[in-house]
Amino acid sequence: MQAGRQAGIYIKRRQRQKAGLNEWLQRMLLLFSLLAAAVMLVFPLAALFVQAFFDSEGIFIGLLNFFRYFQSDILIQSLQNTFFVSGVTTVLSVSAAFVYAFAVVRSNVYGKGFFRYSAMLPLFAPTMMHGIALIYLFGNQGLITTGFFGAFPGVKIDLYGPAGIIMAETIYTFPQAFLILMVALSGADQRLYEAADSMGAGKIKTFFAVTLPSVKYGLISSIFVVFTLSFTDYGAPKVVGGQYNVLATDVYKQVIGQQNMGMGAAVGMILMLPAILAFAVDQMAQRKQQHGDGSKSLPFRVKPNAIRDKLLFLYCFIISCAVIALLLAVLLAASVKNWPYNMTFSMEHFVFDSFSGDGLTAYKNSLIAASLTALFGTVFTFVFAYLIEKFRGMMGLRKAGTLLSIIPLAVPGLVIGLGYIFFFSKQRFTVAGFSVDNPLHFLYGTIAIVVIANIVHFYSVSFITATTALKKLDKEFELVSESMGIPFYQTFLKVTVPMCLPAILEVAMYFFVNSMVTVSAVIFLYSPEFKLAAVSIVNMDDAGNVASAAAMSILIVATNILVRAAYEMAVCWLKKRRSVREEL
Repeated sequence: MQAGRQAGIYIKRRQRQKAGLNEWLQRMLLLFSLLAAAVMLVFPLAALFVQAFFDSEGIFIGLLNFFRYFQSDILIQSLQNTFFVSGVTTVLSVSAAFVYAFAVVRSNVYGKGFFRYSAMLPLFAPTMMHGIALIYLFGNQGLITTGFFGAFPGVKIDLYGPAGIIMAETIYTFPQAFLILMVALSGADQRLYEAADSMGAGKIKTFFAVTLPSVKYGLISSIFVVFTLSFTDYGAPKVVGGQYNVLATDVYKQVIGQQNMGMGAAVGMILMLPAILAFAVDQMAQRKQQHGDGSKSLPFRVKPNAIRDKLLFLYCFIISCAVIALLLAVLLAASVKNWPYNMTFSMEHFVFDSFSGDGLTAYKNSLIAASLTALFGTVFTFVFAYLIEKFRGMMGLRKAGTLLSIIPLAVPGLVIGLGYIFFFSKQRFTVAGFSVDNPLHFLYGTIAIVVIANIVHFYSVSFITATTALKKLDKEFELVSESMGIPFYQTFLKVTVPMCLPAILEVAMYFFVNSMVTVSAVIFLYSPEFKLAAVSIVNMDDAGNVASAAAMSILIVATNILVRAAYEMAVCWLKKRRSVREEL
């Protein structure tokens, strides 16, 4: 009896030791993750903030950079231009996306799957490609401008300026607005429509009294997402902006063209203000939506209506054809010898032998950077989300981690790139009169800083995806593991990861695709020895090698489509495997 009692005491003591070690490891991982998040996000933004109060020679001048900005007629004009372009883009993109999403969700149009995937095609292309496509369609020698080489009357527009930027930004932001509104329209309550019918409300009155109020938070989110994306985009204004300046191009000119880091930082902070405002309003809208969804709703049932379906099919068909036409125009231009003078089929532009494009090396570099971003970004994101969601201690630090994870949504890519220049390029910092070495200076100019910038830029959406998947898991898994003395990392690897594998693959795919197409976050960070495909498109366009830039765009689109297809097949295989196991 005494021996059995002593054995029980020993087992309990070992379980307490394991539990203590388990909690200690979780604490250390959480602290390390918070420190990494601070180094990757907070410190660079703080460096950007400080730099805005110094001149180009490093002398403290206070708010003088901001005063100079608002006293410059040229810079003020670019701010007004940015607001104008973003406002018009928001109206056009959200309006078009709302009707398109309504057709896909609230009607019986034929080919919903095709329309859904065709609407997402612009997501796989750099924003510069949309501008290049517009040049080949509406430029001086464009297909539509020349009336298909004189076969029909041409349509001429002043492409290089606000019209071209608005068209390119509308194409760029349309998929994001469509995805948000499609989700919003999918959450309708059938009971509200039945009540409207019973009260004799007509279709128009029902639309304004039921449909619009039910999707108002989705509309608000799409409006601010589109406005922020168009407000901070660099690629489209660079290709089709001409002499029409916007804030994003001003930042580049101040930093790269004039080496005026202080003014560049000031413009970067101004660029971030609308994004922060949009982020705050969007967060408030989402909280109200969550509080308003307390009752159980019935799924919406689509009523048959042949006229409605035919009209919406025609609308979706026109939009899809326009999106596909842009892609085909770029593909055609990249596949002929000399547009439009020699239309003989040729693959010479895919050789990239021009000095301005750096050959296929830039494309290979992008594949490496995107793959590393997907690998390390997915691991860090999912582990950090797991610690915040499943660890029950250190509540204050977990809330701080959640806040740090959401902040990148409000930080434009150009601002991230600027912050990284100001933080990682310095070998020493002066703090409170003391000079301190920067231990992270060695990262500057390497592939590592490009990967880190991409992770930070696209981190928030990935974190939300991972957290959503983790919230769906039963909390009993961790409680049972703790009671049995199983280390948390074993539960994480053997239970959590397999059950969340579709979400993990989605995060990896999201990191990869966006890393392939982004320019704004890395335009300041790439080194001459490590140029990227999206950046090479800008360089080739500047050098007049538009056909080679089109060819590089096609390579990026084809790569991203292949990655997306691989993701879809992997998820399909996982679902089939899980269903077979459930049947057994």
